Amino acid sequence: MATRKIVKIDEEKCNGCGLCIPNCAEGAIQIVDGKAKLVSDKFCDGLGACLGHCPEDAITIIERQAEGFDEKAVEVHLHKKHETPPRLQPKPQPEPQFGGCPSSRAMQFEVPKPNAESGPEESTVSQLSQWPIQLKLVPVNALYFEDADLLIAADCAPFAYANFHQDFLRGKALVVGCPKLDDIQLYKEKLTAIFKANSIKSVTVPFMEVPCCFGLVKATEDAIEASGKDIPFKKVKIGIRGEIKPEAEAGAFNRPHTFAHPH
Repeated sequence: MATRKIVKIDEEKCNGCGLCIPNCAEGAIQIVDGKAKLVSDKFCDGLGACLGHCPEDAITIIERQAEGFDEKAVEVHLHKKHETPPRLQPKPQPEPQFGGCPSSRAMQFEVPKPNAESGPEESTVSQLSQWPIQLKLVPVNALYFEDADLLIAADCAPFAYANFHQDFLRGKALVVGCPKLDDIQLYKEKLTAIFKANSIKSVTVPFMEVPCCFGLVKATEDAIEASGKDIPFKKVKIGIRGEIKPEAEAGAFNRPHTFAHPH
């Protein structure tokens, strides 16, 4: 043990957004109970590559007694992390045990499957399969992002489009946001981190016809490009009365792979 520089995370400020995680090459930080945690002192080199990516300024570099940085231990840690099955789910609990703020606690749950006897009431079943959904709150490395079809929805879209759950949300992971009221640069950075950290199979963006809403489309396009990945991408423009606008009016697709509009 010796006095050295090391990361300190203020849990009171941390909102569990996960933006710090992809910027820590040593894998020293993980989201635990909705908060960023330093996994082990020996995994942290103290250089602070994660600092500038925390929107809450919850990460600082301090000097304290700490175990020395161990490159070999980091290699073993990263190798084990890579081998961990991405879809491995925790055993079900009778009651959810929350640590930290419930609004940012990552959860994944099963959507009831319709059976042969399902009638019109089946359309009222929620298709939401995870929590949280707000873009600023979702952890970058959440299990529900791995191998997911991702729906990035303007937060007005589910209210305008009556059959949002069945036509858009079914079978997809979801994040929502408002480019008018939130920091669009933060959206771009968060989405870039999500695309880099996960195997996203496709992206769909339902957005409103009002001009400001197109910012969500642009942030998504920029994030896909910044991630360096070729992710099938589709945007769907929704009118304020709930109708889907013609494809030409929504603009041409920027990615080579597309899929049909919801029915």
